[in-house]
Order: sequence, then structure tokens, then C-alpha cells
Amino acid sequence: MAASAGSEGSGLILIGVGANLPSRSGPPRATCEAALAALGAAGATPVRCSRWYRSAPVPRSSQPWFVNGVAAVETALDPGALLALLLDVERRFGRERQRRWEPRTLDLDVLDYRGELRGDPPPELPHPRLHERAFVLVPLAEVAPGWRHPRLGRSVEALIAELPSGQEVEALPA
Repeated sequence: MAASAGSEGSGLILIGVGANLPSRSGPPRATCEAALAALGAAGATPVRCSRWYRSAPVPRSSQPWFVNGVAAVETALDPGALLALLLDVERRFGRERQRRWEPRTLDLDVLDYRGELRGDPPPELPHPRLHERAFVLVPLAEVAPGWRHPRLGRSVEALIAELPSGQEVEALPA
């Protein structure tokens, strides 16, 4: 069942963008940038984007580090249709889902959809692990500094302060 949580930033649709393998578009950062353009062309127009960040894989592994960012998008698509679009764009950039936490050419996630609370049908909203991940929260704070977690009621700044140590995230040069 969907419900709406009132908070500053709750009117935003937030998308997580990441990659740690090259695609036909080039290295991970180029792939992430091309994916945002592809989303815009398909009806999910980025209106605000964070800087790009370099981050260690979560959970820790020997795979390459990721490039991550967050975008606020405008779209007429409902959450399910938006998720279907994200999965289609991932496939177009060479993403093959075989096992959890594997390296990937592209990873697109619906993080928050206008503050909606939703369990089923997919996507779960807000994203069930976004509050545990520096690589999501740090760029999210750039895009929506007043954002509050719709389920937990905590500000993005408070969630960042509560993160366990060891999640390495660094801004990439522009």
C-alpha cells in the first residue's frame, strides 16, 4: 500500500546511478553520464544531478571501485513504469543480472518517489538500503539537502552522520 510522507524534498523523484565496469559508452563515468541522457530521452528527465563520486564496493570485495551519483528526475511514469525503464536502460548498457553484488556496467535504482512508502509491487520505496550507504547519501545530500527519509523521518545529514566508518566515498574532479 502506498502512502505519502510529508517532508521537504518529498516531491522529488530520486534515482541512484552507478557503474564499475566499462560499457559500450566507455568507462564507468561516461556510462553513467550516457545513462542519464538515455533516461531523459525516454521520459525521465534529469533536472538536478550530483557530482560523481568514487566509492568502494559494498560489501567490500576485490572488484573495481564504483562511480556513483544521484539525480532528481521529472517524469509522468509511475514507480513501476519508472523501474521498468531503469531496468531497460541498464540492459541497453550491457547489464546482465546474474548474482547479487556483482560488478556491473550500470546500476540504476529508484531511491525515492515523491516520499511514497511502498512495499509491493516493486519498487520498494524508499529504496530499502539507501540509509545505510554513503555512496547514495553523500550525493543525495547535494541534490536534495533538505531531504528526509520518508520511512525513518531522519534528515539526510543525520543519516550521513550515523553511517558506520569504513565506507569510502570521494568526489571526482569535474
